[in-house]
Amino acid sequence: MGCGPIAPPSSALIGCRDCYVRRGGAAAMAAAAAAAGPARRRRPEREEAAEPPPSPTGSPKCSGTGPGLARRLLGFELRDLTRWQRFVRLLHRPQDPAALGAFRAAFGLLMALDVPQERGLGHLDQRYLDGLEVCRFPLLPFLAPLPLDWMYLLYTVMFLGALGIMLGCCYRLSCVAFLCPYWYLLLLDKTSWNNHSYLYGLLGFQLALLGADRYGSVDGLFRPRKRNAHVPLWNYALLRAQVGVPAPGPPRDPPPGPPREGGTGGGFGVRMRRGTGGGFGVRMRNVTPSRRKVREVMGWGWGGADAEEGSVARLVLSEELTSRLVVHGGGLVLDLSAGFLLFFDATRPLALVFVTYFHCMNSQLFSIGMFSYTMLATNGLFCRPEWPRGLVARCPPRLQAWLPSTKPPQPSPDCHYGGRRARGGLRPRQHLAAAFTILYVLEQLFLPYSHFITQGYNNWTNGLYGYSWDMMVHSRFHQHVKITYRDGLTGEVGYLKPGAFTQSRRWRDHADMLKQYSACLSRLLPRYNISQPQIYFDVWVSINERFQQRLVDPRVDLVRAPWSPWTPTPWLLPLLVDLSPWRQRLQELEAQLDGHTDTVFIADFPGLHLENFVSEDLGNTSLRVLRGQVLVELVEQQQNHSLQEGEAMQLPAGQYHKVHTVSPEPSCYMYLYVNTTALELEQKLTRLRELRERVRNGTEQSPLPPELRPLLGEPLPAGAPLDPLVSLFLRREQRQQRRERQSSPAQRLRRFLRRKFFLFRRSALMTLIALRNLALGRPSPERLAQEVAFASWRGEEEEAQPEADGGAQRGPEL
Repeated sequence: MGCGPIAPPSSALIGCRDCYVRRGGAAAMAAAAAAAGPARRRRPEREEAAEPPPSPTGSPKCSGTGPGLARRLLGFELRDLTRWQRFVRLLHRPQDPAALGAFRAAFGLLMALDVPQERGLGHLDQRYLDGLEVCRFPLLPFLAPLPLDWMYLLYTVMFLGALGIMLGCCYRLSCVAFLCPYWYLLLLDKTSWNNHSYLYGLLGFQLALLGADRYGSVDGLFRPRKRNAHVPLWNYALLRAQVGVPAPGPPRDPPPGPPREGGTGGGFGVRMRRGTGGGFGVRMRNVTPSRRKVREVMGWGWGGADAEEGSVARLVLSEELTSRLVVHGGGLVLDLSAGFLLFFDATRPLALVFVTYFHCMNSQLFSIGMFSYTMLATNGLFCRPEWPRGLVARCPPRLQAWLPSTKPPQPSPDCHYGGRRARGGLRPRQHLAAAFTILYVLEQLFLPYSHFITQGYNNWTNGLYGYSWDMMVHSRFHQHVKITYRDGLTGEVGYLKPGAFTQSRRWRDHADMLKQYSACLSRLLPRYNISQPQIYFDVWVSINERFQQRLVDPRVDLVRAPWSPWTPTPWLLPLLVDLSPWRQRLQELEAQLDGHTDTVFIADFPGLHLENFVSEDLGNTSLRVLRGQVLVELVEQQQNHSLQEGEAMQLPAGQYHKVHTVSPEPSCYMYLYVNTTALELEQKLTRLRELRERVRNGTEQSPLPPELRPLLGEPLPAGAPLDPLVSLFLRREQRQQRRERQSSPAQRLRRFLRRKFFLFRRSALMTLIALRNLALGRPSPERLAQEVAFASWRGEEEEAQPEADGGAQRGPEL
């Protein structure tokens, strides 16, 4: 492993000064030594007596026998870590600022693009509409959103800060202008919290402290001492450590099978007064990629609709094995090894290939905004710091005049170049920088494991774990959420629609958000003649394909219930981990069902009961006990049926029933149901398809009725009404044909750019309207409505799309 011009011989965290001297940096170092003047000879300190004579750069020379093993692997000697003075000098070795400047420019550009998208500028008026009664979930209780026009001004400041970071213009001020609004918005809404948004804030904070504006920046044009000047090693070490820490660890409780598709289940519904609630059968989308996404990324989409049968990848790996081995297993192995592979020169090229593919795959599998591209931009931090100079040197000479310099960097007072006096002495600022680097890295190493502070199984209780680095270690399916209120004076009981007064659904999994939600509802309900309201939640969730079970005790009024981040939450029910071995059995039971039958597996605690309503569409619903004993109460019939393990009963449609757990241990049971309405519809559509085929091949002798003539592509006769079933049949076939047609890359690119154009267009126009309102006042409501409508316009093609898909002849969508 040879020494490069500036980068470490074998390390991504430190740099070799001798190699820099041999490859062209000696002139700059000699100039630094000359500027420092002749150093006064003094006796070396005792701890330095064993060091060899320093080279012009202040580091041991590379001898003919080659450096030691530690230097070859790590880029520094282990003794550099044995004394604080040596460690500080190590962290302040001079490094080329080129790679740091390239990352700064890329990060600023990506954050500017992120503001209208994931930060929400494109739909800001829908999130922070003035005067709207909304329950919000700030991390700090005193935080509240500004008026709408001022929120647009805040986003404008953040956007301009991101542009300033990209250009390196008024760099420190730009970092502050970006970070202050960014962290305010992040802390304002816990429901928008995710790993990569948190990472953006940390990277922006680090860039504000680093010398990232010393290469390719506007500031460098007006400040010659800063232009193309060295940066200390800790600038790179801090960013590299930050990128390496968030890599998620191994899943603590991985799902046993392939990811499920999102969609709807059986359709159980709970009828509620003053609103509607969720019922069993409504499945939320999984966080893991769908089978369709896996097929697209793995190439199973080649060749149209029959690609699943003819794909080469299909012959090697099934969808289940692909999901387990490639998506989950491969991602796990890469996360655990990428940091180490990027660390060493010998493995870095291979690591860059796999990491690049991994981030590109993630950008297609998940909707995670700029995260994949930001991670791609961090790859340059692990390469040799001078790599941007090589790219600039390959550009045409005329273009190089407008690009950053290719000359070696000039000395910087922030770096340590050797010697023990004058320029070689360590200053308090350098000691402070070294201490900050150590404390920051230790804090980042601790935070991923800080969820042990909260009690219980953190995948279930979502304490501090909910805000840790770990991600995608579990999947959750919510199939029943009920909110009950009770009037504290009259005792009147009513029900609220889940998600009333809020735009988020994340509150269902977090105790702190449930507490905030209940407190907000208690403040809003008195406006609707409900005095001293009491709020009760009944949240059912399945984690990693377990039974559906309660998360919250439905008997506890959360308005007055205690909650603290430092103590266990008493009203959170424990995860029934004793039932985890049932997951394999549940999969086997589901595999035995036909294509029209669905099931929901329930586990409940002793002394509690489930109240449910069987929709009239579910004409064949039964309940079967898998473990324990239950008492089924048919409310309208006033009948009770006791069921033991293995027993089952039919449930009447269109009626309420209650399932009481009467056994001393938790009960387990399953619903089996068939959506008779959907089954009947599918049968009718199948008969239409068969009828059309018989007419086409001549086996159908009787002519088609006029209302069925569109099945053959013929126009509808004048005066004949369009059959809604035929309309639905034709629309389904059109959608299927569109899915089977392969769009060219140019068409997909055009649609992508069109969507982004109108998003940025609306962001810019709405911002201009808000800034005009702040400067000149708001116009009349009619004019303001016209301006908003113009900003929201998405083009003539978008407006004509509904007519192209059926227009006014559309029937009810199912």
